[in-house]
Amino acid sequence: MANTKDYYAVLGVSSTASADDIKKQYRRLAKKYHPDANPNDPKAAARFKEISEAYQVVGDAEKRKQYDEMRRLGAFGGYQGGTRQRPGGGARPGAAGGPGGAPGGPGGDYRYQDFDVGGLGGLGDLFGSIFGGAGQGGRGRPRGAEQGQSIESTLEVPFRIAATGGKVPIELEVNEECPSCNGSGAAPGATIKGCPECGGRGTISFGQGGFAVNRPCPMCMGRGQVPSERCPTCNGAGEVRTRKKVLITVPAGADTGTKIRLKGQGGRGMHGGPPGDLVITFQVQDDRFYKREGLDLLATVPLNIAQATLGTKISVRTLDGKKVSIRIPPGTPSGKRFRIRGQGIAKEGHTGDLIVETSIIVPEKLTEEQERLLREFAEAGGMKY
Repeated sequence: MANTKDYYAVLGVSSTASADDIKKQYRRLAKKYHPDANPNDPKAAARFKEISEAYQVVGDAEKRKQYDEMRRLGAFGGYQGGTRQRPGGGARPGAAGGPGGAPGGPGGDYRYQDFDVGGLGGLGDLFGSIFGGAGQGGRGRPRGAEQGQSIESTLEVPFRIAATGGKVPIELEVNEECPSCNGSGAAPGATIKGCPECGGRGTISFGQGGFAVNRPCPMCMGRGQVPSERCPTCNGAGEVRTRKKVLITVPAGADTGTKIRLKGQGGRGMHGGPPGDLVITFQVQDDRFYKREGLDLLATVPLNIAQATLGTKISVRTLDGKKVSIRIPPGTPSGKRFRIRGQGIAKEGHTGDLIVETSIIVPEKLTEEQERLLREFAEAGGMKY
């Protein structure tokens, strides 16, 4: 039976009350109506249970948010007495004025999961996320086609493939239709019959606190049918866990954190539904030579003291493997940058530059002759050391 209680009214607070006010009011009422304070008083025990049920919902931020949405959509009013109309018109069987209804009697037990609100699905599905519930053996409605679960995975991509684009293989674990039973869950030669637990509907109804919520039937796994003998390969599940290789196309300019979505490459759909998607997040590996700064490439080039002091000419390899010569002027300090235009990462019509940064390498050890010459050089230049 649908629960029409207003939990705010049960606690005696406004629907706009703060979480602290709701907690204080609940504690006051719980202390007043607690069974220990009211021995042998069934009314007090019932009241305590009622306020506890209300606080479990409006005292929880997430449950309260969903409960408020249901109230806004009219889920707790507008269906009192008389004929309860089915969405789209027509009375529910068993309601007054409907097939099987008692003439002049009260309305039938029209459940919230029969309503579809704003394309969100039955209210029972939303209540199911709020209230768990113990099984009551009820019968739910048949489940429709459901899209398979999306699979998320991280893929390590070599630096240069991420910069220029290319293909990288990845191996995934996915659920595939069992090849032995073609997804039926039945052993070869087994007979198929309607599930006795759910009556062939694929779902059973759970309830708690007066709410009815649909859940997949645990006996038939939502298929509505059970075989006389389960498939030995998948043990009746209709699907098996397998590993498959997928070749991922990495777009040019991809960086760590870049995501791509591959339609239909995820988990297997249920009840004829389409497969889910595969969402790949790239993790770009470091390169021994290049570093990335936006669309620019940074390459550090070592120079010895003589090259930095006297100047020199060096060759630098670009991302596409070509060599570019640049002139290092005399007196170049460590950390000096030289920019080669248009030799960086190309992405969406924009291309960065190749930046060459110098790093002066000081010898760890000199011979006596080298040390003598260096001292003479320093003294001639007036350098102190």
